[in-house]
Amino acid sequence: MAEVEYRCYSEPFLRQFVTDYFLALGESEEYAAINADAVISGALRWYPAQGQGLEKLFRHTRQMLEGGIVPNAPMSFVIDRPATAVLDAARGSGFVAGTRAMRKAIEKARAYGIGCVLVRRSNHYGTSGYYANMAAEAGLIGIAFTNAGPEMAPWGAKTAVLGTNPWGIAVPRRDGPPVVLDMALTMSGQGMIRWAYEEGRQVPITWALTRDGRRTTDPAELLEGATQLPIGDFKGYGLSFMTDAIAGVLSGAKFGLDAYADLKDLGVGHCLLALDIEAYMPRDEFESRLEQLIAQVKAAEPIQPGAEILLPGELELRRMEQRLREGIPVAVSTVERVRALCAEIGFECPL
Repeated sequence: MAEVEYRCYSEPFLRQFVTDYFLALGESEEYAAINADAVISGALRWYPAQGQGLEKLFRHTRQMLEGGIVPNAPMSFVIDRPATAVLDAARGSGFVAGTRAMRKAIEKARAYGIGCVLVRRSNHYGTSGYYANMAAEAGLIGIAFTNAGPEMAPWGAKTAVLGTNPWGIAVPRRDGPPVVLDMALTMSGQGMIRWAYEEGRQVPITWALTRDGRRTTDPAELLEGATQLPIGDFKGYGLSFMTDAIAGVLSGAKFGLDAYADLKDLGVGHCLLALDIEAYMPRDEFESRLEQLIAQVKAAEPIQPGAEILLPGELELRRMEQRLREGIPVAVSTVERVRALCAEIGFECPL
């Protein structure tokens, strides 16, 4: 099995680098800081193979250089009602669009108990849990989901029509970090398959279909033209369809086969939702009831004696805490590609 080599960098160092990099691409200080925060959040919580850290720079840069992402795009709320809104992202950064939309949803939830903002004409926005957690950190319940380019076939088909269409749901706790669910609606993604190939590992037979609709554990057969399989079989397909119906169809964004069809205009749509707990019950009551639920979950008898039962997002939280202490691992192959990107745009790379 091949060994993937890593280098570790401190969080402040990488944050400054990514901020400076986006400034070099032409983003304003505000947009660069938002982009960097989203990228670093992914790097802290997720495995490098999941493509949620510095790997995001590759596609983002290519889109910006080719006109697919407009620097400092003039985003505007084309519909703005008491509890709802629609943000036109004007083909700008998905990180900025998602952040602005969730901030607006939080503002509306505090005034009306609920805030729901849809986004159109956006780009890839990273992890949905990032935006859901924004609401939870503000003391609200957050829900975020987005459509994406076609990677999942309708159940029983072999032609990709729907995206991985990830969801994030975050709930604040009284004396601890929020509980955060962050998941795609596919069993895996192309990045994890490629990582397994590079490490010489097989993949689970539940991950994807070959171009001709076969299941296989050989990642080499899944590198080109593979169709990702949904979580929960036909149930995951149903969730992906409904996600596209709201984040894509209802928002006015592109959907299905049209999303991601043109790298110069991905046309992605998002849905950002915030709930004010106190619009439904006193906060103390909610917090006590939530802790009772958590205690029941933690007390469940494990299959393996002595094993710990984890809450949604608890593993990622621990990974983040470790990386804040010890540094963020970045694959050497990623570092080399980032250096090439920096050279391409004339930016001195400190990695």
